[in-house]
Amino acid sequence: MVQTLSILGSTGSIGTQTLDVVRKLNLTVKALSAHSSIGLLEEQIREFKPALAVVFDEKRAEELKINIADTDTRVLSGMDGLFEICHDDSELLVNSVVGMVGLAPTLEAINAKKNIAFANKETLVAGGELVMNAVRENGVKLLPVDSEHSAIFQCLQASPPHKALKKILLTASGGPFFGMTTDELRGVTVEQALNHPNWDMGAKITIDSATMMNKGLEIIEAAWLFDIDPDDIEVVVHRESIIHSMIEFTDHSILAQLGMPDMRIPIQYAITYPERYPSLVPEIDWKTLSQMTFFSADDKTFKCLAACKRAMKKGGLYPAVANGANEVANRLFRDRKISFLAIGELVSAAVDELNVGKASCLDDVLEADAMAREFVNENYHKL
Repeated sequence: MVQTLSILGSTGSIGTQTLDVVRKLNLTVKALSAHSSIGLLEEQIREFKPALAVVFDEKRAEELKINIADTDTRVLSGMDGLFEICHDDSELLVNSVVGMVGLAPTLEAINAKKNIAFANKETLVAGGELVMNAVRENGVKLLPVDSEHSAIFQCLQASPPHKALKKILLTASGGPFFGMTTDELRGVTVEQALNHPNWDMGAKITIDSATMMNKGLEIIEAAWLFDIDPDDIEVVVHRESIIHSMIEFTDHSILAQLGMPDMRIPIQYAITYPERYPSLVPEIDWKTLSQMTFFSADDKTFKCLAACKRAMKKGGLYPAVANGANEVANRLFRDRKISFLAIGELVSAAVDELNVGKASCLDDVLEADAMAREFVNENYHKL
Protein backbone atom coordinates (compact mmCIF):
# COMPACT_ATOMS: atom_id res chain seq x y z
CA MET A 1 0.00 0.00 0.00
CA VAL A 2 1.18 3.52 -0.78
CA GLN A 3 1.90 5.82 2.15
CA THR A 4 1.79 9.14 0.29
CA LEU A 5 -0.61 10.52 -2.31
CA SER A 6 -1.73 13.74 -3.96
CA ILE A 7 -5.26 14.57 -5.08
CA LEU A 8 -6.46 16.57 -8.07
CA GLY A 9 -9.99 17.72 -7.28
CA SER A 10 -9.93 17.24 -3.53
CA THR A 11 -13.07 19.31 -2.83
CA GLY A 12 -15.35 17.31 -5.13
CA SER A 13 -17.36 14.19 -4.33
CA ILE A 14 -14.56 11.71 -5.12
CA GLY A 15 -11.91 13.94 -3.56
CA THR A 16 -13.67 14.28 -0.22
CA GLN A 17 -14.37 10.54 -0.11
CA THR A 18 -10.72 9.87 -0.92
CA LEU A 19 -9.81 11.91 2.14
CA ASP A 20 -12.18 9.74 4.20
CA VAL A 21 -10.05 6.76 3.10
CA VAL A 22 -6.85 8.69 3.83
CA ARG A 23 -8.04 9.25 7.41
CA LYS A 24 -8.94 5.59 7.78
CA LEU A 25 -5.57 4.36 6.47
CA ASN A 26 -3.55 7.15 8.13
CA LEU A 27 -1.83 8.19 4.89
CA THR A 28 0.17 11.35 4.13
CA VAL A 29 -1.18 13.91 1.67
CA LYS A 30 1.47 15.73 -0.35
CA ALA A 31 -0.75 18.01 -2.45
CA LEU A 32 -4.39 19.02 -2.92
CA SER A 33 -6.18 20.94 -5.64
CA ALA A 34 -9.56 22.53 -6.31
CA HIS A 35 -11.10 24.55 -9.10
CA SER A 36 -12.35 27.44 -6.97
CA SER A 37 -13.78 26.06 -3.69
CA ILE A 38 -11.21 27.65 -1.41
CA GLY A 39 -13.30 27.45 1.77
CA LEU A 40 -13.33 23.65 1.85
CA LEU A 41 -9.80 23.49 0.46
CA GLU A 42 -8.58 25.64 3.36
CA GLU A 43 -10.18 23.23 5.83
CA GLN A 44 -8.44 20.32 4.09
CA ILE A 45 -5.10 22.12 4.12
CA ARG A 46 -5.33 22.78 7.84
CA GLU A 47 -6.20 19.15 8.55
CA PHE A 48 -3.81 17.34 6.19
CA LYS A 49 -0.98 19.90 5.98
CA PRO A 50 0.07 19.27 2.34
CA ALA A 51 3.23 20.89 1.03
CA LEU A 52 1.34 22.23 -2.00
CA ALA A 53 -2.19 23.39 -2.81
CA VAL A 54 -3.38 24.41 -6.27
CA VAL A 55 -6.47 26.45 -7.13
CA PHE A 56 -7.18 26.44 -10.86
CA ASP A 57 -8.82 29.88 -10.68
CA GLU A 58 -5.98 32.38 -10.32
CA LYS A 59 -7.94 35.02 -8.36
CA ARG A 60 -9.23 32.45 -5.89
CA ALA A 61 -5.68 31.12 -5.51
CA GLU A 62 -4.54 34.59 -4.42
CA GLU A 63 -7.35 34.67 -1.84
CA LEU A 64 -6.34 31.27 -0.50
CA LYS A 65 -2.72 32.35 -0.28
CA ILE A 66 -3.75 35.16 2.07
CA ASN A 67 -6.11 32.94 4.08
CA ILE A 68 -3.47 30.28 4.82
CA ALA A 69 -0.47 32.56 5.22
CA ASP A 70 0.00 31.12 8.72
CA THR A 71 0.61 27.61 7.30
CA ASP A 72 3.59 26.06 5.50
CA THR A 73 1.51 25.12 2.44
CA ARG A 74 2.60 26.70 -0.84
CA VAL A 75 -0.22 27.87 -3.18
CA LEU A 76 -0.10 27.79 -6.99
CA SER A 77 -2.72 28.25 -9.69
CA GLY A 78 -3.76 27.13 -13.18
CA MET A 79 -2.56 24.24 -15.29
CA ASP A 80 1.06 24.94 -14.34
CA GLY A 81 0.10 24.34 -10.72
CA LEU A 82 -1.58 21.04 -11.58
CA PHE A 83 1.51 20.00 -13.54
CA GLU A 84 3.69 20.69 -10.48
CA ILE A 85 1.56 18.25 -8.48
CA CYS A 86 2.15 15.67 -11.23
CA HIS A 87 5.90 15.94 -10.56
CA ASP A 88 5.83 15.86 -6.75
CA ASP A 89 7.28 13.02 -4.67
CA SER A 90 3.98 11.30 -3.81
CA GLU A 91 3.63 7.61 -4.64
CA LEU A 92 0.16 7.93 -6.17
CA LEU A 93 -1.80 10.66 -7.92
CA VAL A 94 -5.59 10.54 -7.48
CA ASN A 95 -7.18 12.33 -10.43
CA SER A 96 -10.77 13.16 -9.49
CA VAL A 97 -11.30 16.38 -11.43
CA VAL A 98 -14.40 16.51 -13.63
CA GLY A 99 -14.15 17.16 -17.35
CA MET A 100 -11.52 17.58 -20.04
CA VAL A 101 -9.29 19.62 -17.74
CA GLY A 102 -8.11 16.28 -16.31
CA LEU A 103 -6.55 14.99 -19.54
CA ALA A 104 -3.38 17.09 -19.73
CA PRO A 105 -2.39 16.48 -16.06
CA THR A 106 -2.96 12.76 -16.56
CA LEU A 107 -0.55 12.66 -19.50
CA GLU A 108 1.91 14.83 -17.57
CA ALA A 109 1.84 12.47 -14.56
CA ILE A 110 2.19 9.36 -16.73
CA ASN A 111 5.20 10.85 -18.49
CA ALA A 112 6.61 11.64 -15.02
CA LYS A 113 6.24 7.88 -14.36
CA LYS A 114 3.70 8.35 -11.60
CA ASN A 115 1.00 5.74 -10.88
CA ILE A 116 -2.52 7.15 -11.14
CA ALA A 117 -5.85 6.30 -9.52
CA PHE A 118 -8.33 7.98 -11.84
CA ALA A 119 -11.99 8.88 -11.61
CA ASN A 120 -11.70 11.38 -14.47
CA LYS A 121 -13.35 9.28 -17.18
CA GLU A 122 -12.93 12.05 -19.77
CA THR A 123 -9.21 11.20 -19.72
CA LEU A 124 -9.81 7.92 -21.53
CA VAL A 125 -12.91 8.95 -23.44
CA ALA A 126 -11.26 11.88 -25.19
CA GLY A 127 -7.63 10.77 -25.22
CA GLY A 128 -7.77 6.99 -24.84
CA GLU A 129 -5.17 6.08 -27.46
CA LEU A 130 -2.73 8.76 -26.30
CA VAL A 131 -3.14 7.82 -22.64
CA MET A 132 -2.83 4.04 -23.06
CA ASN A 133 0.22 4.41 -25.32
CA ALA A 134 1.83 6.62 -22.67
CA VAL A 135 0.97 4.11 -19.93
CA ARG A 136 2.67 1.30 -21.86
CA GLU A 137 5.72 3.41 -22.75
CA ASN A 138 6.27 4.55 -19.14
CA GLY A 139 5.37 1.30 -17.38
CA VAL A 140 2.97 2.93 -14.91
CA LYS A 141 -0.28 1.70 -13.37
CA LEU A 142 -3.62 3.28 -14.29
CA LEU A 143 -5.97 2.16 -11.51
CA PRO A 144 -9.71 2.76 -12.04
CA VAL A 145 -11.77 4.42 -9.32
CA ASP A 146 -15.17 4.43 -11.08
CA SER A 147 -17.21 1.71 -9.38
CA GLU A 148 -17.93 -0.12 -12.65
CA HIS A 149 -14.37 -0.14 -13.96
CA SER A 150 -12.99 -1.00 -10.55
CA ALA A 151 -15.42 -3.94 -10.47
CA ILE A 152 -14.21 -5.17 -13.87
CA PHE A 153 -10.60 -4.66 -12.79
CA GLN A 154 -11.20 -6.63 -9.60
CA CYS A 155 -12.92 -9.48 -11.46
CA LEU A 156 -10.02 -9.70 -13.91
CA GLN A 157 -7.60 -10.26 -10.99
CA ALA A 158 -9.25 -13.65 -10.46
CA SER A 159 -9.62 -14.55 -14.12
CA PRO A 160 -7.63 -16.68 -16.57
CA PRO A 161 -5.76 -14.93 -19.39
CA HIS A 162 -7.78 -12.32 -21.27
CA LYS A 163 -8.15 -14.62 -24.28
CA ALA A 164 -10.86 -16.43 -22.25
CA LEU A 165 -12.84 -13.21 -21.80
CA LYS A 166 -16.00 -13.08 -23.90
CA LYS A 167 -17.56 -9.80 -22.83
CA ILE A 168 -17.93 -7.19 -20.13
CA LEU A 169 -21.31 -6.65 -18.47
CA LEU A 170 -21.37 -3.00 -17.45
CA THR A 171 -24.09 -2.37 -14.90
CA ALA A 172 -26.12 0.85 -14.75
CA SER A 173 -28.53 2.07 -12.11
CA GLY A 174 -30.77 3.55 -14.80
CA GLY A 175 -30.81 6.86 -12.92
CA PRO A 176 -33.94 8.68 -11.73
CA PHE A 177 -35.81 8.34 -15.04
CA PHE A 178 -35.52 4.61 -15.70
CA GLY A 179 -38.48 3.25 -17.67
CA MET A 180 -39.80 6.66 -18.70
CA THR A 181 -40.79 7.39 -22.30
CA THR A 182 -39.66 10.32 -24.41
CA ASP A 183 -43.02 12.04 -23.82
CA GLU A 184 -42.67 11.59 -20.06
CA LEU A 185 -39.17 13.10 -20.14
CA ARG A 186 -40.14 16.30 -21.91
CA GLY A 187 -40.85 18.33 -18.81
CA VAL A 188 -38.43 16.88 -16.25
CA THR A 189 -36.61 19.43 -14.13
CA VAL A 190 -33.01 19.87 -13.04
CA GLU A 191 -34.03 19.01 -9.48
CA GLN A 192 -35.61 15.75 -10.61
CA ALA A 193 -32.54 14.85 -12.67
CA LEU A 194 -30.27 15.50 -9.68
CA ASN A 195 -32.29 13.13 -7.47
CA HIS A 196 -30.29 9.95 -8.03
CA PRO A 197 -31.82 6.88 -6.36
CA ASN A 198 -28.59 5.23 -5.18
CA TRP A 199 -25.42 7.31 -5.50
CA ASP A 200 -24.21 10.56 -3.95
CA MET A 201 -22.25 12.24 -6.74
CA GLY A 202 -21.43 15.69 -8.08
CA ALA A 203 -24.00 17.57 -10.17
CA LYS A 204 -22.41 17.01 -13.58
CA ILE A 205 -22.00 13.27 -13.09
CA THR A 206 -25.51 12.93 -11.62
CA ILE A 207 -27.02 14.56 -14.73
CA ASP A 208 -24.86 12.28 -16.89
CA SER A 209 -26.37 9.34 -15.03
CA ALA A 210 -29.89 10.63 -15.68
CA THR A 211 -29.21 10.94 -19.44
CA MET A 212 -27.21 7.67 -19.44
CA MET A 213 -24.33 9.63 -20.97
CA ASN A 214 -22.31 8.38 -18.03
CA LYS A 215 -22.77 4.81 -19.21
CA GLY A 216 -21.88 5.75 -22.78
CA LEU A 217 -18.65 7.33 -21.56
CA GLU A 218 -17.95 4.22 -19.50
CA ILE A 219 -18.27 1.98 -22.57
CA ILE A 220 -15.58 4.02 -24.30
CA GLU A 221 -13.45 4.07 -21.15
CA ALA A 222 -13.73 0.31 -20.65
CA ALA A 223 -12.84 -0.40 -24.28
CA TRP A 224 -9.55 1.47 -23.89
CA LEU A 225 -8.73 0.40 -20.35
CA PHE A 226 -9.34 -3.31 -20.86
CA ASP A 227 -8.42 -3.49 -24.56
CA ILE A 228 -11.77 -4.90 -25.62
CA ASP A 229 -14.01 -4.29 -28.63
CA PRO A 230 -16.93 -2.00 -27.64
CA ASP A 231 -19.28 -4.53 -29.27
CA ASP A 232 -18.22 -6.92 -26.49
CA ILE A 233 -19.43 -4.55 -23.77
CA GLU A 234 -23.08 -4.95 -22.78
CA VAL A 235 -24.92 -2.45 -20.58
CA VAL A 236 -27.26 -4.06 -18.06
CA VAL A 237 -29.58 -1.91 -15.94
CA HIS A 238 -29.37 -3.14 -12.34
CA ARG A 239 -31.53 -0.86 -10.21
CA GLU A 240 -30.19 -1.89 -6.82
CA SER A 241 -26.54 -0.97 -7.62
CA ILE A 242 -25.22 -3.90 -5.60
CA ILE A 243 -23.49 -5.64 -8.52
CA HIS A 244 -21.06 -3.04 -9.82
CA SER A 245 -20.14 -4.91 -13.03
CA MET A 246 -19.40 -8.41 -14.31
CA ILE A 247 -17.21 -10.27 -16.80
CA GLU A 248 -18.29 -13.27 -18.86
CA PHE A 249 -15.91 -15.92 -20.17
CA THR A 250 -16.06 -18.01 -23.32
CA ASP A 251 -17.60 -20.90 -21.34
CA HIS A 252 -20.40 -18.48 -20.21
CA SER A 253 -19.19 -18.48 -16.63
CA ILE A 254 -19.61 -15.05 -15.02
CA LEU A 255 -17.72 -13.26 -12.26
CA ALA A 256 -19.30 -10.28 -10.52
CA GLN A 257 -18.09 -7.76 -7.95
CA LEU A 258 -20.69 -6.81 -5.33
CA GLY A 259 -20.77 -4.27 -2.54
CA MET A 260 -22.74 -1.41 -1.08
CA PRO A 261 -23.14 1.58 -3.42
CA ASP A 262 -20.35 3.59 -1.81
CA MET A 263 -17.42 5.03 -3.77
CA ARG A 264 -15.04 4.55 -0.86
CA ILE A 265 -14.73 0.85 -1.75
CA PRO A 266 -13.21 1.37 -5.23
CA ILE A 267 -11.23 4.39 -4.01
CA GLN A 268 -9.65 2.34 -1.25
CA TYR A 269 -8.90 -0.60 -3.56
CA ALA A 270 -7.08 1.70 -5.99
CA ILE A 271 -4.99 3.06 -3.11
CA THR A 272 -4.19 -0.30 -1.48
CA TYR A 273 -3.96 -2.43 -4.67
CA PRO A 274 -3.21 -5.31 -4.75
CA GLU A 275 -3.92 -5.63 -1.03
CA ARG A 276 -7.21 -5.17 0.84
CA TYR A 277 -7.82 -3.52 4.22
CA PRO A 278 -10.85 -3.03 6.49
CA SER A 279 -13.21 -0.46 5.05
CA LEU A 280 -15.38 2.40 6.28
CA VAL A 281 -18.22 0.95 4.20
CA PRO A 282 -20.70 -1.41 5.91
CA GLU A 283 -21.10 -4.94 4.62
CA ILE A 284 -24.18 -6.04 2.69
CA ASP A 285 -27.03 -7.18 4.92
CA TRP A 286 -28.27 -10.17 2.95
CA LYS A 287 -31.35 -10.47 5.16
CA THR A 288 -32.68 -7.16 3.87
CA LEU A 289 -31.62 -7.56 0.24
CA SER A 290 -34.82 -9.11 -1.07
CA GLN A 291 -34.08 -9.02 -4.80
CA MET A 292 -31.72 -7.95 -7.57
CA THR A 293 -33.26 -6.98 -10.89
CA PHE A 294 -31.81 -6.66 -14.40
CA PHE A 295 -33.10 -4.90 -17.53
CA SER A 296 -31.91 -3.95 -21.00
CA ALA A 297 -30.66 -0.39 -21.49
CA ASP A 298 -32.93 1.84 -23.58
CA ASP A 299 -30.64 3.68 -25.99
CA LYS A 300 -33.52 4.84 -28.17
CA THR A 301 -35.04 7.01 -25.45
CA PHE A 302 -31.69 7.90 -23.90
CA LYS A 303 -29.91 9.17 -27.00
CA CYS A 304 -26.62 9.97 -25.28
CA LEU A 305 -25.93 6.27 -24.81
CA ALA A 306 -26.46 5.55 -28.51
CA ALA A 307 -24.38 8.60 -29.50
CA CYS A 308 -21.41 7.34 -27.49
CA LYS A 309 -21.64 3.93 -29.14
CA ARG A 310 -21.63 5.58 -32.57
CA ALA A 311 -18.71 7.79 -31.60
CA MET A 312 -16.61 4.80 -30.56
CA LYS A 313 -17.47 2.93 -33.77
CA LYS A 314 -16.49 5.96 -35.87
CA GLY A 315 -13.25 6.08 -33.91
CA GLY A 316 -10.58 8.74 -34.04
CA LEU A 317 -11.60 11.95 -32.32
CA TYR A 318 -15.34 11.27 -32.28
CA PRO A 319 -15.37 10.17 -28.61
CA ALA A 320 -13.75 13.53 -27.78
CA VAL A 321 -16.54 15.23 -29.76
CA ALA A 322 -19.24 13.34 -27.83
CA ASN A 323 -17.62 14.23 -24.52
CA GLY A 324 -17.09 17.91 -25.34
CA ALA A 325 -20.64 18.33 -26.65
CA ASN A 326 -22.04 16.72 -23.53
CA GLU A 327 -20.02 18.87 -21.14
CA VAL A 328 -21.58 22.01 -22.65
CA ALA A 329 -25.09 20.54 -23.00
CA ASN A 330 -25.02 19.22 -19.45
CA ARG A 331 -24.10 22.69 -18.16
CA LEU A 332 -26.78 24.37 -20.31
CA PHE A 333 -29.40 22.06 -18.80
CA ARG A 334 -28.22 22.78 -15.26
CA ASP A 335 -28.38 26.48 -16.11
CA ARG A 336 -31.98 25.90 -17.29
CA LYS A 337 -31.24 27.06 -20.85
CA ILE A 338 -32.23 23.80 -22.57
CA SER A 339 -34.54 20.89 -21.86
CA PHE A 340 -33.41 17.52 -20.56
CA LEU A 341 -34.05 15.82 -23.92
CA ALA A 342 -32.01 18.49 -25.72
CA ILE A 343 -28.84 17.10 -24.14
CA GLY A 344 -29.14 13.87 -26.13
CA GLU A 345 -30.16 15.72 -29.29
CA LEU A 346 -27.13 18.02 -29.15
CA VAL A 347 -24.63 15.24 -28.39
CA SER A 348 -26.09 13.12 -31.21
CA ALA A 349 -25.96 16.00 -33.68
CA ALA A 350 -22.32 16.79 -32.82
CA VAL A 351 -21.26 13.16 -33.35
CA ASP A 352 -23.21 12.85 -36.60
CA GLU A 353 -22.47 16.23 -38.18
CA LEU A 354 -18.92 17.23 -37.23
CA ASN A 355 -15.99 16.03 -39.31
CA VAL A 356 -12.88 15.12 -37.31
CA GLY A 357 -9.88 12.89 -37.88
CA LYS A 358 -7.54 10.87 -35.68
CA ALA A 359 -5.70 11.85 -32.53
CA SER A 360 -1.96 12.12 -33.11
CA CYS A 361 -1.28 14.45 -30.16
CA LEU A 362 -2.96 16.27 -27.28
CA ASP A 363 -3.61 19.36 -29.43
CA ASP A 364 -5.75 17.26 -31.80
CA VAL A 365 -7.93 16.17 -28.88
CA LEU A 366 -8.26 19.71 -27.56
CA GLU A 367 -9.18 21.00 -31.03
CA ALA A 368 -11.93 18.37 -31.45
CA ASP A 369 -13.20 19.18 -27.97
CA ALA A 370 -13.32 22.90 -28.82
CA MET A 371 -15.18 22.18 -32.08
CA ALA A 372 -17.81 20.18 -30.22
CA ARG A 373 -18.29 22.88 -27.59
CA GLU A 374 -18.62 25.57 -30.25
CA PHE A 375 -21.14 23.42 -32.14
CA VAL A 376 -23.39 23.09 -29.10
CA ASN A 377 -23.12 26.76 -28.17
CA GLU A 378 -24.07 27.75 -31.72
CA ASN A 379 -26.99 25.34 -32.05
CA TYR A 380 -28.69 24.90 -28.67
CA HIS A 381 -31.00 27.90 -29.14
CA LYS A 382 -32.43 26.30 -32.29
CA LEU A 383 -34.03 23.44 -30.32
